[in-house]
Order: sequence, then C-alpha cells, then structure tokens
Amino acid sequence: MSTEAQAQREALGARLRGFRKDAGYSSGRAFAAATGWQESKVSRIENGRQNAGEDDIRVWCELTHTQDQADDLIATVRHIEELRLEWRRQLQAGAEPRQRKALPVYARTKVFRIWHPTVVWGTLQTAEYAAETFRQVVDYYEIPDDVDAAVAKRMERQRYLYKGDRIFNVLLAEQALSTNFGGPDVMRGQLDRLLAVMSLPHMSLGILPAGAPMHIWPGNSFSMFDSKLVLVETYSAEFSVTQPREIALYAKAFDLLKRSAVYGQQARALIAQALARLDD
Repeated sequence: MSTEAQAQREALGARLRGFRKDAGYSSGRAFAAATGWQESKVSRIENGRQNAGEDDIRVWCELTHTQDQADDLIATVRHIEELRLEWRRQLQAGAEPRQRKALPVYARTKVFRIWHPTVVWGTLQTAEYAAETFRQVVDYYEIPDDVDAAVAKRMERQRYLYKGDRIFNVLLAEQALSTNFGGPDVMRGQLDRLLAVMSLPHMSLGILPAGAPMHIWPGNSFSMFDSKLVLVETYSAEFSVTQPREIALYAKAFDLLKRSAVYGQQARALIAQALARLDD
C-alpha cells in the first residue's frame, strides 16, 4: 500500500476511535462485545492496520450514534481502496480498457516526468514492441487476449507527443535499451524510434549509463503527471499517489535520478551501442 493510502487509513482509524470513546465505549473490548466482532478487528481498524469495510462503517456509526457521518466515511473507505488498484482487477476485461483510461490523463497533463529502469516507456514504444509487452501481460495475469486493441490505444497516446506545448522529461536506465522484447528486429525498430523522438522539440530523453554513480536507488518505474498524480507500477498493483507531500518525494527522486543521466550525443551513443550489440 502506498504511504498516502496508509496515512488515510490511520486517519480514518483515529476518527473511528474518537467516535467509539465519545459514545461511551471506553475500550476496544467493550465495543467488540457490542458488535460481535473480535477485539483484534477493532484494534486493527483503529490503528490503521486493516481497512474498514462499508458494512463495518455502518455498524460503527449506528452504535456510536454518528449515522450522519456514515456517507462521508464510506467515501473515504472507497478512496483508500482506489489508491491500490490490483492489476488483476484492472485487467479483468483485458488490457485495452486500462490503456483507454489513460488517455484523459494524458490530455490534461502539461509536464510529464517518467522513469523506467528496465523497459521503454509505453508512449515511446513501437507497435511491435508494445505488442510483445502486452502478450506477456496477457499470459502473466491470465486475462482476455486483446493485444491488438491494447496496442491501438497505446499508440493513440503518441499523438500528445506532437500536440500542444506539453513537456516530456523521460529517464530510461541503460538496461531498457537491452531488455529484449520480440528479438533483434523488434528491438532494432524500437531503438531507431528512440533516436527519432529525441529530436522532438519538447522531448528531453536522458539515459542512465549502467556504471553511472547513483544518487538514489533505482526503485520502481513511475510516471508523474504535472504535480497532481504519480502512478507507480509493481507486479501486483498500480498505486496512485495524489498527496502533495508524497508527490514531492517522487519529484525529488526524479531530480536525483537525472543527475546520473546523459543526454544528447552521449545518449545517442548508448543507443548506437545497443544497436551494434544486436548485430553481434
């Protein structure tokens, strides 16, 4: 769970604890007896170790005579759950709906800050490279095979590279140039694509050489959309970060990663070396 989600869970637990005490239940044990729950459940909810369910909120508010707070608390519970979106749930209808969902975010964003330590960022991918990544997604999560539709939606994102005055700050680790999706022909096309997009007027593409001194550990890939939203990807879930103080940490991490990156001719040289390795 993201630290933002955990902070909100703890704040919710503290609020529920206050309701309990104000209603005359001096201990979690007394409240558990009134609800028929285990005492440990009351403790976990109040200390932010377990998210309360919507039915739990209704019971809590009824017993503490705070029914007027129930709707607000339920909305909070739903928001906490939305901060951690499991991939299996997001992708249950296939990969295309998730790609379609991203388009409005891209339309609103003016400044992008992107970090990918192992693969090429989706918006810079060729259709062939994207198809290989989606085939792995379909197999790994055992979801409906809609690779062609997912690729089409991902390719739609690329129009924002040429539209308006959006600024793209993209960082890739050198490993992303060698992570093999689809074999030499697909990789050759993808690396040529990177060389081409580097000349776009609003594109800043930095590459972190494998031996570069690091000022922060690489961590997971993340995408920052202005200073309003960060999406962090793991194998199990995608985390949405919207709390300003947490977004500031990702901005700081991005700046520290940038200190290890090379640009311009040095970045082109690394891509050229990756191309040459394909011919070995």
